Amino acid sequence: MDLTRTDPEPADSESMDSVRVGPEPADPAPVGLVLVDLGPGDPRMAADVAPLIRALRPRLSADAFTAFAEEGHAQGLRFTVAYDTATGRALGAATHRVLATSRGRLLFVDDLVTAAGSRGRGVGARLMAELERRGRAEGCTRLELDSGTTNVDAHRFYHARRLTVAAFHFGRELEPDPGTDGGSGTEGGPGTEGGVGTEADPGRDEDPGTDAGPATDRGSAGR
Repeated sequence: MDLTRTDPEPADSESMDSVRVGPEPADPAPVGLVLVDLGPGDPRMAADVAPLIRALRPRLSADAFTAFAEEGHAQGLRFTVAYDTATGRALGAATHRVLATSRGRLLFVDDLVTAAGSRGRGVGARLMAELERRGRAEGCTRLELDSGTTNVDAHRFYHARRLTVAAFHFGRELEPDPGTDGGSGTEGGPGTEGGVGTEADPGRDEDPGTDAGPATDRGSAGR
């Protein structure tokens, strides 16, 4: 799986990929991976998570990542990191949150990214399986994410897991109010890539990273 959520910037938005949460064919679990949840204040956020998310969203500065992580965590955003048990290296990460919507309770994946040198090792598949498990445990009926329209590798990854294109995601940049600095900590947008973490969407990457190539695993899921 590669950079996804959530896609590289500035593939702004992608149609919302979503899937009804339910039993699915399981990908073989990669050997030697452990998933860990991290939060603001943990030094591994800057050392391990920031490089992954910033690779997905290059316009996000180090300081902007710290600010985003603190604010997002307070809003319910969770950071799940896949570590190689043999080396201790972070191979991928997913940011996600549970949302109550008029369509029901859902687990939204803001960013999904895999380290460039670790794609194709099943990291993205493992993260997706964990996100689905958590969604069910939280009483969610859907898992949703955004993926940039040009992030074809990520789309293949999602379609292989029975996610479908269920809607168009629309967005536009907002001009700052007069008298404000207008800054969001990023150089060009609300910290999206990919997504709510998507690459070009409002805050995501999606593409959730796929095991197929660099423009995956980004975005909102990133890839």
